Amino acid sequence: MQFDLPLQELYEFRSAAVAPDDFDAFWSETLAEAAAHPLDARFEPMSTRLSTIDVYDVSFGGYAGQRIAAWLMVPRNGVRPLPAVVEYLGYTGGRGHPSESLMWSAAGYAHLLVDCRGQVGADTPDLGCIGAPQSSGLVTRGIEDPRDYYYRRVFTDSVRAVDAVRRFDGVDPDRVIVAGGSQGGGIALAVAGLRSDVIGMISDAPFLCDIMRCSTITDDAPYSELREYLRVQRGKLERAERTISYHDGVHFASRATAPGFFSVGLMDTVCPPSSVFAAHNAYGGSKRMQVWPYNGHENGMGYLRELHLEFAASLAKPEAVVGG
Repeated sequence: MQFDLPLQELYEFRSAAVAPDDFDAFWSETLAEAAAHPLDARFEPMSTRLSTIDVYDVSFGGYAGQRIAAWLMVPRNGVRPLPAVVEYLGYTGGRGHPSESLMWSAAGYAHLLVDCRGQVGADTPDLGCIGAPQSSGLVTRGIEDPRDYYYRRVFTDSVRAVDAVRRFDGVDPDRVIVAGGSQGGGIALAVAGLRSDVIGMISDAPFLCDIMRCSTITDDAPYSELREYLRVQRGKLERAERTISYHDGVHFASRATAPGFFSVGLMDTVCPPSSVFAAHNAYGGSKRMQVWPYNGHENGMGYLRELHLEFAASLAKPEAVVGG
């Protein structure tokens, strides 16, 4: 059922979350620390049975210079330089097999699909993992201190991924879009808020927005991980709130300037609609919202693909191959 606010109120909803005074300084310092390590982006050609797409096994230096895996899919006959889409993954996801993610390259974009460290489907370990108490999953990993928090490492990796795709010969560094759904949508928001040089942002049902409020209005994972942690660690609420305040997508959204595309299912109990609208309504760039009244976290599924392509083409349409 539609358990959250009515649609008209959703468009007016504003999060009560407040960014810490040193939010920008925290992230400037974090990214400066990462930049002190070599990016060392490597693109290893892969042999596949794909006849129109070239695939590269990619690795680059992310947080603390730790190696992050990715796939790069490139249209074999695309007109260079190519616009690029950097895509981030949903919770528990990994880069999988390149043949599972061909839409963007088939449409003429260079497509970097970035692994998410430490998640069950990933090829990239979370080498920054500490031994502090946490609930199951990753939402509370390192939550006692913002500098130790899991998503500090993930967001840093994801910012560095934009630099990595720009190092590929044949990519136009001035035409990079960031995209993702659920956790990936939250990551795309963070990157758009931390980088003023991406030209577009796609965020479907983003996770990690209005985080503390979500832990009180939905029973579904992954927000339930935070509730379970605080149910047991009763004395650590203020510390958790402080850490979360540096990583909430609403604060990144307010700092973004690139055009943004959002989507939401009004029956979504995983990422409640009000949290998605909290990010959308705070978003600093031009924006559009696609609403699915009778859908949950599955969102628009295939119906979104044409909308994504339409949005991306309005910002960076690939050139057509003559005779193609």
